[in-house]
Amino acid sequence: MAKYLITGAAGFIGSSLVRALLGRGEQVRGVDNFATGKRENLTEVLHQMDFREADILDLDAMRSACEGVDYVLHEAAIPSVPKSVIDPLGSNRANVDGTVNVLVAARDAKVKRVVYAASSSAYGDTPTLPKQEAMPPNPISPYAVAKLASEFYMVSFYRCYGLETVCLRYFNIFGPRQDPSSPYSGVLAKFSLQMLRGEQPTIFGDGETSRDFTFIDNAVSANLLACSAPGAECAGRVFNCATGRRITLNQTFDAMKELTGYKGTVKYAPERSGDIKHSLADISRAEKHIGYKVLVNFEEGLRRTVEWYKRQAQPVEA
Repeated sequence: MAKYLITGAAGFIGSSLVRALLGRGEQVRGVDNFATGKRENLTEVLHQMDFREADILDLDAMRSACEGVDYVLHEAAIPSVPKSVIDPLGSNRANVDGTVNVLVAARDAKVKRVVYAASSSAYGDTPTLPKQEAMPPNPISPYAVAKLASEFYMVSFYRCYGLETVCLRYFNIFGPRQDPSSPYSGVLAKFSLQMLRGEQPTIFGDGETSRDFTFIDNAVSANLLACSAPGAECAGRVFNCATGRRITLNQTFDAMKELTGYKGTVKYAPERSGDIKHSLADISRAEKHIGYKVLVNFEEGLRRTVEWYKRQAQPVEA
């Protein structure tokens, strides 16, 4: 039985990793400062894990959290392009300084491997599709710059100290427990709740913006594979975590109308600063080196997501 530390354990992806690892019978330690994570994401599993309310900017807390740990899944971040445009200093502290703290603590605790939640935003708005890991990065937003800087830190800690690190560039992960209430939340979470309530959703731009929407189960699988793959195949490397398929926001809206029963229209608003027009991943490197494959496609993932939000919206019977 291995011991895993998950930073950002109360977040959308972190809490999904917690459940997957506990389901396999692994030992799980989690840290979260609840800046964006929610305690209710862990309510029914909290008694099965070692959870610590802590900030990754607290180096002593990270040193303690890494003690006796085999693998670190580093998910903690302020995951928002618009928020980083408003507050670049805060984004940098959480997404760069916090990452360095985690790396230092993991190195000193002799952790076997750190798997990092990197971001497809590192590619920027270059017209070349699909995005391949060997492409020169071209980040637009402060968030993208911070996530890319942390990738470089991951690689440098492998090269300088021998700490095995793997970076997974997430492409628009969605699914249950994604927070729909935040102004910075993922579009599918927000649309699900709005359309189930009969509220008009907003698309920024003309709706032809496209995304490689990736259901959460695929991201969880990629993390677990990144822990178990041979070091010669993955250490110090970056991999796309996606489906290799893109869907426009207009197509997404049409699919969600059918799933939610929404009868209204969508509102269009000006494009947001820092947003990327098109996103599509080449996943062949991850398939080859860590055995990654798409477990759940977009349509099935969207159906599961909307069903989950429907259940959340239903009143609990006395």
